[in-house]
Amino acid sequence: MHETRLDTARIRAARRVIDPIFLDTPLYRCEALEPGLGCTVSIKLETANPVRSFKARGTEVVASLLADNGSPAVVCASAGNLGQALAWSARGRGLDVTVVASRFATATKLDRIRALDARLELVDGDHETARERATAIARYDGIRLLEDSLDIETCEGAATIGLELVDTAPSFDTVLIALGGGALATGVGHVVKALAPEVEVICVQPLGAPALTHSWRQGRVVTADSANTIADGVAGRRPIPAVLDDLLLVADDAVLVQEASITAGMRALLDHAGLVVEPSAALGIAAILEDRERFAGRHVVTIVCGSNVDMDSYHRWVGAAPIHRS
Repeated sequence: MHETRLDTARIRAARRVIDPIFLDTPLYRCEALEPGLGCTVSIKLETANPVRSFKARGTEVVASLLADNGSPAVVCASAGNLGQALAWSARGRGLDVTVVASRFATATKLDRIRALDARLELVDGDHETARERATAIARYDGIRLLEDSLDIETCEGAATIGLELVDTAPSFDTVLIALGGGALATGVGHVVKALAPEVEVICVQPLGAPALTHSWRQGRVVTADSANTIADGVAGRRPIPAVLDDLLLVADDAVLVQEASITAGMRALLDHAGLVVEPSAALGIAAILEDRERFAGRHVVTIVCGSNVDMDSYHRWVGAAPIHRS
């Protein structure tokens, strides 16, 4: 494999600074899902932790470095999960955190950021507007700007999931990874391609927020004017060039799924796995639902990456989800 920005030795070292509460998350075969999907399915559950998402793997690395360097403050833009994770990691290390988010972000995520003692600034507009404001704050205050997916710590923290997959999973031939900013996909993809190159790495993004998938397919950055998806955690419009370069090296495919398939995937995870998840976490199941023939007979691992969801919206989505039968 050609070299990405990531380094496998640093990824292994990251495990030593990440709080063990975020490591070695459950990985298990979910046989109840399999009759409806037509393939063997294993779940990597990244929601059973204090921030209910994989993001703290990366923020633990960032906060540890900041504390070691005597840097007192950090700012980030977030749709909700990164901000919550950064606040959790920074609180235990005495760091000041500012999170910039869209005022239209999921209220549950914003409430949890506040509960973790971070300063929260809301902006009109979407996540890209929040990124611009966070950049301005960092420049004005002279503090660290944490840029998800661009900052290598976020990718290498997420990549520790890949280590756990290849070290502990029974034989699997496909991994389905939610694609948003790209930290999870490039991190896990790097490790899988380095240590288990025969495994197919497939990234999954909503049809309503396709910028990074289009970029991967065309081999150049493709931006979008808007994003329209319930999967707020992956609703970026402006891919980061360096992230795309990495993704081109580690992803075997990138697919787009419809909103109805996302809600059906959430419903399947509830009915057959007992899991309440946010839309981004159901993207892998959605991909199987849309193309059962492709995955027939395979052993697929899907990363359930977050469960911070507004419950009123969840009941509305899941209650309306069609039941897909094979």
